[in-house]
Amino acid sequence: MVMMKAIVYNKKALPYRLVYSDVDQPIPNDDELLIQVQAVSLNAADYRSLKLGIIPQKKIFGADIVGIVESVGKNIHAYKPGDQLIGNLAEYGFGGLAEYALAPERLVTAKPVNCSVAEAATLPMAGQTALQALRNKGEIKPGDDVLIIGSGGGVGSYAVQLAKFFGARVTAVCSPKNVEQARWLGADDVVDYTTDNFLTDKRSYDLIVAINGNYSLLACKRILRPGGRYVMVGGALTQVFKAILFGRLLSFGTKKIRSLAEKTTVTDLEFIAQLANDKKIKPVVETCYPLEQAPEAMHYLAEGHCKGKIVITID
Repeated sequence: MVMMKAIVYNKKALPYRLVYSDVDQPIPNDDELLIQVQAVSLNAADYRSLKLGIIPQKKIFGADIVGIVESVGKNIHAYKPGDQLIGNLAEYGFGGLAEYALAPERLVTAKPVNCSVAEAATLPMAGQTALQALRNKGEIKPGDDVLIIGSGGGVGSYAVQLAKFFGARVTAVCSPKNVEQARWLGADDVVDYTTDNFLTDKRSYDLIVAINGNYSLLACKRILRPGGRYVMVGGALTQVFKAILFGRLLSFGTKKIRSLAEKTTVTDLEFIAQLANDKKIKPVVETCYPLEQAPEAMHYLAEGHCKGKIVITID
């Protein structure tokens, strides 16, 4: 077998349970591409799965990849060796934190040429999550007043920009260190949650997208306008569970409480990639780590204070 480097889960490896190891390089079947990975962006899906003990079958995390096609199965016709692609492997067992990864055709698309490798790695999961929260669940319309709770991270930074792209007025909620970033990304108003309480002021919103934090669902519902929508994307696990369990109960009347489970589609992936290529959205990369430092990067991301995205680069 040909060997490769990867970050592998090991429950006995302290402090992070992730180890830089030699493993067998995967072999594609007839319906798979073998991709030489150039960069991987980390997501909440990675560290939350790790925290909950939901471990990929091959024990390798990492969903969002950028890489070059090494070889293809006989049923692959859209791509060939040498093509540079982006993809989201969350629905395919993860596996991105490695020198090589397998992907089906339905979860990848061409890398936008006007983005760096690190920038392109941030697009798939975060970009699609923001898009589906605003468009699919949030039913965003031009002129909507939109509140984005947790605008500083990967999903939040894309949500601010996509809401503006769809013609909304955006209020971003973030920590003090992300205030300037939110303004730079186009937010019309920015709320520093350490000094201002957006739940008690007199403003109301057509759409609230909750990406981070742990705020009362009832309090959020009170600041929705008639016909308003609240979309739970992330945040504290207790908050996510409450939105799933009580969302339908709280949705009696015209105000709706919804939760989102992002699902990769080639159409959405191509849409996000095209916006980035046309410079209509801007990937925000806080910092890059080499593959061997991915455990430390995962720990930093889990602390919840990132500005944009954390990217792992692979030589």
